Amino acid sequence: MGKTYERIDGRLRTFIEEQPLFFTATAPLSGDGTVNLSPKGLKGSFAVLDERTVAYLDFAGSNAETIAHLRENGRITLMWCAFQGPPNIVRVHGRGEPVFRDDARFGELLTHFPDIDAYGHGLRAIVVVTAELIRDTCGYAVPFMTYDEDRDLHGKRFAREDDASLSAYFAKKEHVATSLDGLPGLPLPLPPSTV
Repeated sequence: MGKTYERIDGRLRTFIEEQPLFFTATAPLSGDGTVNLSPKGLKGSFAVLDERTVAYLDFAGSNAETIAHLRENGRITLMWCAFQGPPNIVRVHGRGEPVFRDDARFGELLTHFPDIDAYGHGLRAIVVVTAELIRDTCGYAVPFMTYDEDRDLHGKRFAREDDASLSAYFAKKEHVATSLDGLPGLPLPLPPSTV
């Protein structure tokens, strides 16, 4: 049924890279803090960097809970489900870090995402995750669902923004600079890109 893996390679890597959707889960250290679970999509916004490291592009949105939790404690779980083909669920438990646009590593990390217009989606950061535990489970109860295509609404909404207007958009949102639990979220104004 379930199996633990030492690394993300072979069949496991292929499975992860082929999924059009994955989920992130984070939480603050506080026992009464808000657990966050987010769906992530958009073709080309996820990359396996090496056998134990993955990354995804963090785009504009109405909050920044994942970023806030990672800044506080780094704990994150990523999950992929097979909605087509043989049943499977893969989880990567690890430590994550938001690499912001003014970080010296940002430009090199961005080269791992050549198939997406990152700035057309209001790119805020690149989240890098180092795996500590990699497991799969059966996924027998996950339903069959078909993937038709990515929605184009996110790109249409944020393609018209520049750094200044994007920062102004984030500043109006209650839980971007500060999380639901009062943790530091996205640094504002938005740092300029190093690339």
